[in-house]
Amino acid sequence: MPLPETRLTVEVRPRAGRDEIVGWQGSRLRVRVTAPPADGAANEAVRALLAERLGCAPSRVEIVRGHTARTKIVRVAGLAPDEAATRLALPGGAGPIRAAARSA
Repeated sequence: MPLPETRLTVEVRPRAGRDEIVGWQGSRLRVRVTAPPADGAANEAVRALLAERLGCAPSRVEIVRGHTARTKIVRVAGLAPDEAATRLALPGGAGPIRAAARSA
C-alpha cells in the first residue's frame, strides 16, 4: 500500500517581515517568508515553515513545481490530506488539499 501524500498549491511572498502562513485564498495557501528569493533561500524557508506547521520533517516537504515562481506545488510525503487539513486548521475539512498516490 502506498504512503499517503498531500499536494498543496502555495503562493509565496518572499522578503516579508516575518515567516507566517497567511491563510487560504481560493485553492492557494498564502505564505510569507523573510528569506529572499535568491539561491533557493525562500524555497527552503517555505519548506521549513510548512514542515513546522504540519509537524513533519522538512525532508518530507518537497517543492515539485515552481522553484523560481511565486506559486508553487508542494508535496508532503507521509501525510494524508485530511490530516494536513487538520494541522493547517482548515474550516470544513480538506478543502483545497489534493490527495496523490505515491509512485513506487
